[in-house]
Amino acid sequence: MVTVGGGTPHAMTANSFTSVSLHPPLLLICVDREAVMHECIGGAKTFGVSVLGAHQEDVARHFADRRRPLGAAQFDSVDWMPGPVTGTPLITGAVAHFECAKWRTYDGGDHIIVLGSVLSVDQPDTADALLFVRGRFARTSPDARRPTSAR
Repeated sequence: MVTVGGGTPHAMTANSFTSVSLHPPLLLICVDREAVMHECIGGAKTFGVSVLGAHQEDVARHFADRRRPLGAAQFDSVDWMPGPVTGTPLITGAVAHFECAKWRTYDGGDHIIVLGSVLSVDQPDTADALLFVRGRFARTSPDARRPTSAR
């Protein structure tokens, strides 16, 4: 889950984010140029990433639904908290949270590639993470090499 705060907070379900560098700590997200998030993150100085738990498929589906309300109203049905460093909304119950300062953006064809300088990391939960593999939600499994179905 990628989020931005400020006067018009917004969230989107992202199907991936990637660690880029340990020194300095950087991660990247990719945002479709047609997504509402494209404009939101373009004007933001910071963003958050919440790695959803396997129990949060409904949250992932909510923020992937283009019919959901926009602005702060989209967070009304979801438990969230402001990030301790940036105030960016972070999803409660996620297995990890990252707060980032937007560091650089790059052209990625029909997406933009956003590099974030990691400002804070929190891993409040040790539950399985929610994955999206081969067009389906799945969960990590510590006892298996392959993801298991979340349903």
